[in-house]
Amino acid sequence: MSLSRPSNAFESLVPAESFFEREKERLIEEISTNFEQLMGHTNTLNRKLEEVYGVGREFTTVAALWGTFNKLIRDQQTELATSADAGVPGTGSLNFAQSTAGHPASSTAAKSDQRK
Repeated sequence: MSLSRPSNAFESLVPAESFFEREKERLIEEISTNFEQLMGHTNTLNRKLEEVYGVGREFTTVAALWGTFNKLIRDQQTELATSADAGVPGTGSLNFAQSTAGHPASSTAAKSDQRK
């Protein structure tokens, strides 16, 4: 018996698959497998993105707290800058120049400077 001949009558009725049909089935299977891998990788990416988003949400309260702290510090610096003319530390007065303007010793010194 030859191997090239069908062994029974049923096999002779079924047409043999052509190269095109076999290649088509192989490519369909390969595409299907690749789509399954793509879906798996896409799901993994989606989970990772959700984790990153969740971590970002955890820092919103911390960021808001630091923003409030920054605003308070900025407001204090603005207040200090506007009140910097108010006085000289350690002199006990609001403005050292104004407090010495009425003092007789300072006016005498100023007059002697003007004469020179």
